[in-house]
Amino acid sequence: MVAVGAVMNSGLVESLQVPLWEKWVILVFLFALIIGIIGPLSGVGGGVIFVGLGMAILPFNVDFIRGAGLVAALSTSLNSAPYFTKKGLANLRIVAPLVSVSTIFSVFGGVIGLWISNSFPEGSYYVKMSLGVVLLVLLLILSRSKNVEYPPPREKKDRLSEMIDLTGGWYEPTLNRIVTYEASNLPLAMLAFSGVGFLAGMFGLGAGWANVPILNLVMGLPLKAAVASSMLILAINDSASLWVYLANGAVLPIVVVPVVLGISIGSRIGSRLAAKTKPKVIKRLVIALIALSGVVNIIQGLSGIGLLNL
Repeated sequence: MVAVGAVMNSGLVESLQVPLWEKWVILVFLFALIIGIIGPLSGVGGGVIFVGLGMAILPFNVDFIRGAGLVAALSTSLNSAPYFTKKGLANLRIVAPLVSVSTIFSVFGGVIGLWISNSFPEGSYYVKMSLGVVLLVLLLILSRSKNVEYPPPREKKDRLSEMIDLTGGWYEPTLNRIVTYEASNLPLAMLAFSGVGFLAGMFGLGAGWANVPILNLVMGLPLKAAVASSMLILAINDSASLWVYLANGAVLPIVVVPVVLGISIGSRIGSRLAAKTKPKVIKRLVIALIALSGVVNIIQGLSGIGLLNL
């Protein structure tokens, strides 16, 4: 089992044997609470920040951190997906083909990620280096991406989108009318979602940071519909990835429970503060944290395999 070997390697057994081990539960809770507050304010999923910073500063094995990251992302999406679906914002016709490919590749990603970290002596360091590179690429995407609230209709539509009839609509109270849209570029979106699903499963990042830009900018969904459909995709996709970690004993209650509680409470606080806080300021802070996490993970990975002496 991954859990036994990983606990021994991470030194978690020693921390559990001392009377004050519960300090780590409190610290992880506070860590997740802060991330939960920052997530809604910045528009970046809490799982990305938790896994990135968690691998850099927490003393737990990387498998436990990735498993907790998936649980955090899953709990967030499960809280919001039913509401979005009921309101008609989450488009099931669009979600179905995308989630089919992303789920399959997320399972592959989880299996390969756990295999790398446990089949090689320096496997966890290779995972850290890979995560660092992914975070720096994510940083580039976040710094350049600009969401479009209501994308203009595409002149050219692919045949697959027309066959499935990827159209949708919902009543928008701020406009006092029904907003309709027609999605396109389904083959390109499916290709992108296969890669995103693989990364989500491998690193436990969730994938809201990539789902929304693909749905919004590539397929032409209005921003609200893109966010809602992304939450529904995450609820299905992360469930499949999480089973891989559960089956291998990589979901540790001492990490997962305080993370879920902290992010759940923090996200409620963050959503209320969002109306009073300038999103650009928080987003810059998050970009800085992601950049720091990426650099630290790469340095730690290079040091672990002996390519960098500090």
